Amino acid sequence: MVSTPNGQQIPLSSIADVNIIEGPNQIQRENSQRRIIVGFNVRGRDVQTMVQELQNKVETQMKLPPGYYVTYGGAFENLQEAKSRLFIAVPVALTLILILLYFAFNSMKQAFLIYTAIPLSAIGGVFALALRGMPLSISAGIGFIALFGVAVLNGIVLISEFNRLKKEGMTNLRDIVLEGTKVRLRPVLMTAFVASLGFLPMALSTGEGAEVQKPLATVVIGGLIVATFLTLFVLPILYIMVEKRKFTFKRNSGKKLFFVCLFLGLFSVKAQSIISLKEATDIALENNLSVKNEKLRADYNKILIKSNALIPATNLTAEVGQINSFYTDIRAGISQSVDFPKVYSAHKNLLTEVWKNSVLNVGVKEAQLRKSVAQVYYNLVYLQQKKSLLQENDALYAEFLNKAHLRFKVGESNILEKTTAENQRGQIAIQLKQLERDLEISQLQFQLLLNTETAHTVNVEDNNLLQQTSLNGVPVTEHPYLQYLKQRKDISIAETEVEKSKLLPSLSLGYNIMGMKGMGADNKEYNSTPRFQSVIVGVGIPIFNGGQKAKIKASEANQAVATAEYEYNLKNFEVNYQSALIEFQKYNEAVEYYQNTGMKHVQTINSTAKKQFLGGDIDYLQWVILTNQAIDIQNQYIEALKNRNNSLIEINSFDPKFNTNGN
Repeated sequence: MVSTPNGQQIPLSSIADVNIIEGPNQIQRENSQRRIIVGFNVRGRDVQTMVQELQNKVETQMKLPPGYYVTYGGAFENLQEAKSRLFIAVPVALTLILILLYFAFNSMKQAFLIYTAIPLSAIGGVFALALRGMPLSISAGIGFIALFGVAVLNGIVLISEFNRLKKEGMTNLRDIVLEGTKVRLRPVLMTAFVASLGFLPMALSTGEGAEVQKPLATVVIGGLIVATFLTLFVLPILYIMVEKRKFTFKRNSGKKLFFVCLFLGLFSVKAQSIISLKEATDIALENNLSVKNEKLRADYNKILIKSNALIPATNLTAEVGQINSFYTDIRAGISQSVDFPKVYSAHKNLLTEVWKNSVLNVGVKEAQLRKSVAQVYYNLVYLQQKKSLLQENDALYAEFLNKAHLRFKVGESNILEKTTAENQRGQIAIQLKQLERDLEISQLQFQLLLNTETAHTVNVEDNNLLQQTSLNGVPVTEHPYLQYLKQRKDISIAETEVEKSKLLPSLSLGYNIMGMKGMGADNKEYNSTPRFQSVIVGVGIPIFNGGQKAKIKASEANQAVATAEYEYNLKNFEVNYQSALIEFQKYNEAVEYYQNTGMKHVQTINSTAKKQFLGGDIDYLQWVILTNQAIDIQNQYIEALKNRNNSLIEINSFDPKFNTNGN
């Protein structure tokens, strides 16, 4: 029965259909969504192909309503996670093996020679899995890692014996290989058989966990059998081939090649990021420690403003003794002294001016930082372009040197031509080395200004992008440094006001209460209860104020110094700005000449000199003179670009609103 709102009872069947049906015994939810689990075990095949087949059938045969989707978990999910970890573990293991081999033999040549045992052993592991009909599972992948380590040991045993025989005086490679292989045959076989027999019970297991043990043991046993056979035959042959070949590596080139291959081939190293001047300036303004410290100092001075009202400590006194008679009396008092109110207001004004000075100094530091970043940035551009020019000339003289050697060998030239070519290339090599050091120094300065861990480099083509700002309508007095000097004038005025306020009287206020016991003047007997009170008001007048007046005069003199310094720097700014404009005009004329005329002459000189030299119209000495003349023109053009950019940076530094983005 069901109760109605008016209290009547009616049967449930009159308002609902009641049926007994089968339903889910439990409703599971995950992430606020219902979930139904369909579980099954895989027998006779691997999980990967089973799930792939299942995915294909689900996509083609099941049409799920909107909002429904299928995910695959359990052993398949574990398999995917294990594969992702294995993709990291295998390269790391291979890398560590190569590193240890290099440090063991101190030779990249022999390290890679022993490293050939890894693909040889992998052949046997794959063949053994295929022979037993096993898939390439995660446990098999772990087996390959163990296999690679053991297989490399056999190579180490052989190569170390070959090296020992070579050090003892044997020179015939065939005898070294035969003798070394004969001596090390038993150690190599022992290494392989011990590992293989140790994994044999796992390879034949049929109990619980066999599906994990069997692939791992199969890979190790099969790989070691094949690797041992191939190592004893293939590795000695490779050793003979490698040792017969003449390598022309310079000293330490093996180390350089090793680390280059290691970082470029096995790790994704991000190259130096190329940034523009605007980006470099933004990074520097955000990270530079000098600017950060100045901002912290400004915050400190702002907080210090609240310290203007420094009131002396309140004085509390208490006295007990025979003050009025032989009876014991008590007396207590409190007093407080304060400066004249104008003293506090003058001091607050001084602290406020000091805080404003710190804020303006932040702008000065930022302006200096912009200028420094621009100077270092374009110095790096200059050095990079100078380096490119030297490398081009080095290639040019290298070609000339090769031809000089050939001409000298066939008797068409004398020793002077060859010596001149060698000397020219040697000078370029010295200049390149010096330039590399200059680049390292400038890069360190650039990194220091930006204060970032990321290695940044400049855009070499950025040499013509710096534009000249204009001071039209912007007074030079708005420059942060001049504003900073002007604020120092205001500080000196505030300091004078503080010193003058110290001539004002100070104020003091006190209150005393006392209790006396005995007969008073009014013939009344008093007990010790406090009942006598007094208030003290005082004024401190600086009568001896000669020293303070001297401080006031000194402060006024300092105020005159600050004013004179501001006027001097203002005039100096105007003169320097005009000088920078003249410098820019001078170097800009040179740049325009080289762009319009000089660089065209370079092409003409180079092409004509080469044709005439090859045609026999000029000798090598004339060719060298013409080539050096073309190089000198290119070098002067780069120098002119550098000087023009420096003059532009100087001009732009006078603009209080210059932001180094070319606008």
